[in-house]
Amino acid sequence: MGAALNDPNANSLLRLPDEPAAWGSFYRRHLVDFVVPFWMRHGVDERHGGLLTCLDDAGGMVSTDKYMWSQTRALWTFSALYRRIEARAEWLAVAHGLFDFCRRFGMDENDCWRFRTTREGEPLDGLLSIVTDCFAIYGMVEYARITGSTEAVEIARRTFRSVHARLDSGRPFGTAPYPLPAGMKAHRYSMQCSLVFHELGTLAEDPEIRDAAWRHTRQILDHFVRPEHRAVVEYVNVDGTFSDTPPGRAMVPGHGIESMWFQLQIFRERGLTDEQGLVLRAMEWCLERGWDAEYGGLFLGLDIFGREPPFWKHATAKLWWPATEALCATLVAYEADPDPRWIHHHRKIVEWSLRMFPVAEHGEWRQRLTREGAPMSEVVALPVKDPFHLARALIVAVEAAGRLAARAGTPFSSTVVAAERKPAGSSG
Repeated sequence: MGAALNDPNANSLLRLPDEPAAWGSFYRRHLVDFVVPFWMRHGVDERHGGLLTCLDDAGGMVSTDKYMWSQTRALWTFSALYRRIEARAEWLAVAHGLFDFCRRFGMDENDCWRFRTTREGEPLDGLLSIVTDCFAIYGMVEYARITGSTEAVEIARRTFRSVHARLDSGRPFGTAPYPLPAGMKAHRYSMQCSLVFHELGTLAEDPEIRDAAWRHTRQILDHFVRPEHRAVVEYVNVDGTFSDTPPGRAMVPGHGIESMWFQLQIFRERGLTDEQGLVLRAMEWCLERGWDAEYGGLFLGLDIFGREPPFWKHATAKLWWPATEALCATLVAYEADPDPRWIHHHRKIVEWSLRMFPVAEHGEWRQRLTREGAPMSEVVALPVKDPFHLARALIVAVEAAGRLAARAGTPFSSTVVAAERKPAGSSG
């Protein structure tokens, strides 16, 4: 179950080590001993399958509703834990339960994903969010990687065809929890599709799907990244041009940071470096402009020209997910560009986040703070405690630190890492 949270040694799970060489080990312990046990204790629905995510910070159940957004993301999380951290039978069992719940209750007859069900899987809402479908592809691909499930791959393929057709149709589609302004397109859809289509296309060895992914990467770089404003904007006109309107000036730093590390991963896996510089600059704009110099932390939203009020709701709130995206993104950026400024960004954000978000007595992180850092009860987006962003960030950080440890001459490659990886019983 992990380290006891009342154990004095548990404090070591909540403080970033001084030396980058120890960060990979630290993030693995934070994930395995502090984050995942919360979900194993409180989230796993042994009776009906899937994961209970409408929980408070103590693990108390707020609602038994199941948002497919969360179920499919949790499928990715537990599959990735098993494949990329450690092949634990209990994590595989949770992934099996999530897959079974999702395949039985997630899709409708048109290969579109429902938004919310009862605990037992009865539909409560219809097709409110195409982003749920994107997360379904992501989760199914990761599950297929650990099981070889052809059914999971087929579900992902059918979902891809459905998402691709809806996005290209020019007709309205579900955008919950954020409305899409008339006459505009949103960065978050290309952000998600660039990655999940790439993941599916790579697994299925399907050039058509990989090409679809690349078209979304091109939209991000050509339309949403705006060098003239040092910004990654959330909305542009449907023809890709900048709009000097409240939604057109909206910047969501967390989305920009997340999107840019996605592109760095895609570039690395495709063997491309040509536009890496633009991606790194765009990530840094988000880190710098998003940082609250007065109270610390990353703003949820802002107006790129500083006009008030920003279009994005709860713009001054400090949510956990932008911080987690920055946690892993800065290490992925350092892999691509070993400049000390990425280590500086990483320390600043992670040290602030570890002071503010972890719930020491129960495990996991709280997910909403006011600008000043007080716990925030108002729901932002969905009324869930999310099993995804933090776990994914830690998984990606562990892997990035491992790759950096293998490089001579980086702060990650000291003998500290070598000693931690020495097999038990070895000498010298």
